[in-house]
Amino acid sequence: MPSRQPLTPERIISAAVHVADQGGAAAVSMRRIAQALGVEAMALYHHVPNKEAILDRVIDAVFAEIDLPTPKQEWRTALEARCWSARQTLTRHSWVLTLIESRDHVGPARLRHHDAVLGVMLDAGLPASAAVQAMSMLDSYVYGFVLQEQQQRLDTPQDTEQAASDLLADLDADDLPHLRAVAEAISSGPAPSHDDTFAHGLRVLLNGLQPAGGSADGSLRTGAE
Repeated sequence: MPSRQPLTPERIISAAVHVADQGGAAAVSMRRIAQALGVEAMALYHHVPNKEAILDRVIDAVFAEIDLPTPKQEWRTALEARCWSARQTLTRHSWVLTLIESRDHVGPARLRHHDAVLGVMLDAGLPASAAVQAMSMLDSYVYGFVLQEQQQRLDTPQDTEQAASDLLADLDADDLPHLRAVAEAISSGPAPSHDDTFAHGLRVLLNGLQPAGGSADGSLRTGAE
């Protein structure tokens, strides 16, 4: 039943996020948001200028759900917790990934988020340019992992094992030997879960960060350098 609460910008943005959760970013329209709120579409314009402003603010609303590092937290613990929270949030609202890089506006919640993450890296000893590189690297990993996780639609390790078995059935005995070897290993189980895979990749990335030892030009060092 539609709520009779007063219409506010915050309620409009919350409704827009709900609409996007149901139908993706393309589903967000003034008409559908108004329907979700039980009002006429024209009523929204008293609180928000247009759909474009709403799209900017829904990105910020999603970023506000990601846990920020706490002050004085050890750098690795802080970045690990932030990446797990980002993955969980973006999984709930995976449609936002199509908007994040396509819009120029950066809202206050997103700015606070960037400020907090950069603060962890700067406090740990990374030069400014290396901190930006590291944040971009971690974001690319998290965003890409969420997209891949959504597209694969293998929800459990058992689904992955079955997919490997199906692949083996389609391969000729002498075809693609390396892929066959991996599929045989995975099909016999136990296959790693999505959490296992995410944790492994994140561990590799964080192992490569040396906060006290950026190179002279500010680029990141890895354990192999």
